Amino acid sequence: MATNPMIIAPIYARILSKFPQNFAFCFAYGSAVKKQLSKKQEDNMIDLIYCVDNPTKWHEANMKENFSHYSGLKYFGHEFVARYQENFGAKVYFNTLVPMEGVWIKYGVVATKDLITDLLEWSDLYLAGRLHKPVEIIKKSLNSDLQIALQLNLQSAVHTALLLLPDTFSEYEFYYTISNLSYLGDFRMTFGENKNKVENIVRPQLLGFRNLYGPFIRTLTDYVEFPVLQENNKKEEISGCCSQDVSPLAKLHHLNQLPRWPQKALTRFWNKGALKQDTEDVLRALAYDPDCDLIVGQCVRDIVFNSSARQSIKTIATAGFVKSVRYSSKKIWKMFS
Repeated sequence: MATNPMIIAPIYARILSKFPQNFAFCFAYGSAVKKQLSKKQEDNMIDLIYCVDNPTKWHEANMKENFSHYSGLKYFGHEFVARYQENFGAKVYFNTLVPMEGVWIKYGVVATKDLITDLLEWSDLYLAGRLHKPVEIIKKSLNSDLQIALQLNLQSAVHTALLLLPDTFSEYEFYYTISNLSYLGDFRMTFGENKNKVENIVRPQLLGFRNLYGPFIRTLTDYVEFPVLQENNKKEEISGCCSQDVSPLAKLHHLNQLPRWPQKALTRFWNKGALKQDTEDVLRALAYDPDCDLIVGQCVRDIVFNSSARQSIKTIATAGFVKSVRYSSKKIWKMFS
């Protein structure tokens, strides 16, 4: 049975028409795309991510159409750009401050295989973290592996957030904790980003978060009570009456559902002493540790810090010095504003 084609906003259709069409998946995110508190959407840059099966071919085609988008790295050729994308940072190549269709855009390019890895394993928790929040899907993926990975990424976020939260919490605190996962260790949050960034994302998008996470919460009734989702509430009112089982058995369930890299980080953290235990034993011991939430939070923080630092250094080269200064200055100005 044929599916209905996606209906996308004209601005996105016009922007996408300016790029090579051999991409597998595309989404837009950020304050210009999704409503945020104290933000004028028309004043902000549109952020896009192109997921492509073959970065070398895509950059080759894009350089023929949009040579001016690239920094000086373009003079090394499309093969160099593709290698730089896939071998450094969070495996995303960004072109920023690009004027197009009367707006400014920033777009990143990622290989399908690398996006799937981050979604499933949280190796960088970079694009996986962006996809924890509501985004605008511009082109749906037909790749079944990527479709599954997108859903499992959300599921992983639920289990992680529940490990970080106490026995009772509000619906807002749940979505805030999920949204904050990819900012926990991001050094840009220390200087360069609005300190209320996560709150600004969550409060105006309550229904979007509810639509994203409702299906997963409804499968966890043995572990968490989330009345507002069980009632299929479509009102933009935040519920304050959520509760969860915080017994070691429940914690062990959530720990076993974490992606590979957080589990590896937990194992390394636990095995700092002389006694070495495998992951299964470490997770079982952690489930009984009263500081389980702090340890999980620290391990997530370390993953985010490493990837965000490497990607930020990488972006200086992909954006070029002048654009990097302009982009950073804009961020700092917004922070102080």
